[in-house]
Amino acid sequence: MDRIAIVYWSGRGATKQMTEYVKTGIEAVGKHADVYVASDFGINQMNCYDKIAFGCPAMGNEELEPSEFEPMFQEIEPALKGKKVVLFGSYGWGEGQWMLDWEVRVYNAGALLMDHGLIARDEPDEEARIECENLGTTLAVS
Repeated sequence: MDRIAIVYWSGRGATKQMTEYVKTGIEAVGKHADVYVASDFGINQMNCYDKIAFGCPAMGNEELEPSEFEPMFQEIEPALKGKKVVLFGSYGWGEGQWMLDWEVRVYNAGALLMDHGLIARDEPDEEARIECENLGTTLAVS
């Protein structure tokens, strides 16, 4: 099986834009990804995918979005074991601690992190677009 999902939450649109760039990177190598907003993804979809890109911006005190993304992630976290995963998201303040903490959670759940979590300050610029596309390609060819 080589099915890929991209699961994201976006408040102001920056992480949604990053999602589109990650998808472009996946498609650049001839692969396909199903895209879900966090509220439409759950434990029932986990068995359908062996590669997943998760995108969520930093919220509050550098944490995952608490009303939709975090509950979904808590539900699927036990099913991450053995899955190939990449993480991405945007932020407007802080040092990116939410991404470091998220990487630890994914690692502790037994997933295979295919790259470091990718963060973009505010709206993704041209450099972030290229990094997102490269992240998608990395996941697709892994």
